Amino acid sequence: MKDSKTGSKLEYVNIGIADKNTGTVSNSKGNFNLKLNQKVSLNDTIIFSCIGFETQKLVVNQLKSEYNIVTMTPSKIILKEVVVSFKKPKQKQFGRSSKGLGLMHFNFFSVNDKDADDRLSRERGMQFKISKDCKLTDFNMNITTNEFKSVKFRLNFYNLENGLPSKIIIEKDVIFEVKDNFIGLYSFDLKPFDIYLDKEMGNIAVTIQWIESVKADEKSNFFAISTAMSATETSFFRDKNLSNWYKNGQSLTLFF
Repeated sequence: MKDSKTGSKLEYVNIGIADKNTGTVSNSKGNFNLKLNQKVSLNDTIIFSCIGFETQKLVVNQLKSEYNIVTMTPSKIILKEVVVSFKKPKQKQFGRSSKGLGLMHFNFFSVNDKDADDRLSRERGMQFKISKDCKLTDFNMNITTNEFKSVKFRLNFYNLENGLPSKIIIEKDVIFEVKDNFIGLYSFDLKPFDIYLDKEMGNIAVTIQWIESVKADEKSNFFAISTAMSATETSFFRDKNLSNWYKNGQSLTLFF
């Protein structure tokens, strides 16, 4: 993956085929390996998306070679009109901060997954109601199991259509890394990203997307975050980029 203007390599580009459960992301060097399943035909369209670039579409038949170079064109940024007014901010937390009793976990990666790279672009997240305009200062999650030396995630913000995540609403590439088998409450500083949420957004989905990982050793199999059953909260998950979204009544320990 390369920038068509500068020729620089593009890392962590989302790559997939809609509704075929086939997806991945490019690595830190811009390389990718898209494994096709029996549902994919040579006429299916592969979609490449990356914040700050125009979406690229290519037919599977165009990428037969093992050494393809896919280029993406930087997108033009159109700024919306901004009305500035001063109001003293109040700090507020939203999302589930409770760790519970540590009895329930939501696996990002488990022994049932053959290879970590097979699950690149997997996403897990929660629905949040934005009732007031706000600026996000930090993101937090509680990790209960971690057998990885390094895991990189992308933080994604979606609007909801028919109760499921749809379009990206925050055009910023927010990437963070969990290192050295870290377990416990992980916090990531969001202030440098200047992320503002508008109350008119209403209900949105915020997910963390698995984009790169290094196992601690060959036997490493698990990465999980704490959760609890809930009659009022909604969590979302999908196994690969552009695959179908699913939801359930779980409340992951994710909060801002």
